[in-house]
Amino acid sequence: QVQLVEAGGGLVQPGGSLRLSCAASGRPFRLYAMFWYRQAPGKQRELVAAITSGGSTDYADSVKGRFIISRDNAKNTVYLQMNSLKPEDTAVYYCKQLDNWGQGTQVTVSS
Repeated sequence: QVQLVEAGGGLVQPGGSLRLSCAASGRPFRLYAMFWYRQAPGKQRELVAAITSGGSTDYADSVKGRFIISRDNAKNTVYLQMNSLKPEDTAVYYCKQLDNWGQGTQVTVSS
């Protein structure tokens, strides 16, 4: 079955950086687009970043210039490098492939 396992969340100060990872299994990873979403308390889940099978990327306006999505097909892993973090980036971050979701990883940006 398909499994998506996120890692890398934690507590970071404003202006800091974190790198999230999502290890995928169950499908030929290289063939599928991958997505990062986030959900803050009391808010709807929102798309943060996407990367196609060919490596093209897209970002929500709120994270453009600060976040970078990348993939390593040899490791079946997608990454989200998050720089210049702000308190409003605090959320549970999820990776997604087709209709499958990971369990999420908490990111808290606070001094």
